[in-house]
Amino acid sequence: MYRRLIIAVSLLGCAAATPAQRSLLRADEAAYELRGPEEVAATTKGHGSHNVGSQHGDQVRPQLSEDVLEVPASIPSTGRVATMTTPSWGTGAIPSTAAPDNVGAFRFMCEPGQISYDDPIVYPNQPGKSHLHQWFGNTGGNAASTYKSLRTTGESTCVNTLNRSAYWMPAMLDGKGHVVRPDYVVIYYKRYPVTSPECQRQGKECVPLPRGLRFVFGYDMVSNGKPTGGGSFNCDGPTARPGHYTTITEAAANCPTGNRLGASIGAPNCWDGKRLDSPNHRDHVGHAGYGSWGYLRCDSRHPYIIPGFTMIAWFSVGPEGAKDWYLSSDEMPGMGRMPAGSTFHADWFGAWDDDVMSVWIEHCINKLLSCSGGDLGNGRQLKQTGTFSWTTPRRLVAIPPRPGVAAAHAPAPAPAPATAIAKGSAAP
Repeated sequence: MYRRLIIAVSLLGCAAATPAQRSLLRADEAAYELRGPEEVAATTKGHGSHNVGSQHGDQVRPQLSEDVLEVPASIPSTGRVATMTTPSWGTGAIPSTAAPDNVGAFRFMCEPGQISYDDPIVYPNQPGKSHLHQWFGNTGGNAASTYKSLRTTGESTCVNTLNRSAYWMPAMLDGKGHVVRPDYVVIYYKRYPVTSPECQRQGKECVPLPRGLRFVFGYDMVSNGKPTGGGSFNCDGPTARPGHYTTITEAAANCPTGNRLGASIGAPNCWDGKRLDSPNHRDHVGHAGYGSWGYLRCDSRHPYIIPGFTMIAWFSVGPEGAKDWYLSSDEMPGMGRMPAGSTFHADWFGAWDDDVMSVWIEHCINKLLSCSGGDLGNGRQLKQTGTFSWTTPRRLVAIPPRPGVAAAHAPAPAPAPATAIAKGSAAP
């Protein structure tokens, strides 16, 4: 399945701008079961690493915030939007239908961006407080990011700045003092067309992404509750043994050198129709489920179906293998080391160009098209900034010291701090 996905999006395109409308969001759920306490204990027993003591974990306990209800004013893209799109695949061809699938799809790819101890959703205006994150999308994303700052500053590693949204996940660490940077990330948004009867059967209405929406999904670092988003790990390549693995360790055992290890997770696809954020950054959105009614549906608290996205990060496995890899969030203050990858989660702060998002929703989603490579479904495509690379030029970088922490206390020497690694940066 993943090979087919990679092939489907292998050609990278670029995007177009057109009509304006209001904006709004959605995704699919698959339950991700944590292992039982006995298995956790067995996995963590005697399994130390340089990260024990949470050098790369959160510095403080997250505090609940307030509901965010006010939709921000639309902010047009800077620069000449017309130059940021091109005829689809050079010809202006319209994508084929997604049928027999019953959802429209909009796909594109991103290169890895900056690495930092920031999280503007969980720790707004508190730089250096979070566990170490790998960012994609807006290169200006930091602890102080807002909808306005994302829309007006920063480049983008996701094709171009018509998508200034920020996507981030815990950094992948190799157990030897390095961050493992992904080669690329596949992102695809899907939702039922607005005319589909499923919009009323599975919820109240199918709507677009609301401007300023943000959320956290996957493992809940605060409550340690049941993860959402169906996070899992896989392997792709010439000697890979693909599967739906619940931990990085399991995936690594089936992913020898020369292949790519993938980390996949799905964002919420149901929204309450009111809030852009909630105190725990999760309650305003949800994932459709089967419940006691026997078919997929949004619950009564989140009746609006939004275009949800799936994010798959692909990491090259080098000569050293991946058996010691884990996420920065797997070791946190006050908790023993969790099974590698069991705390997988991600954050998203939307900052799409309104007109461009309206185009891909109107055409790719509502016309049930299968759009890939940033194809907007109307004969135009997002135009790639620079040259896309299938392999990151700096796969392993030293874990950066936390801002304000003396170098002597850093977990590993950092001759070249990784906090400002942008796409296409040269190898050291």
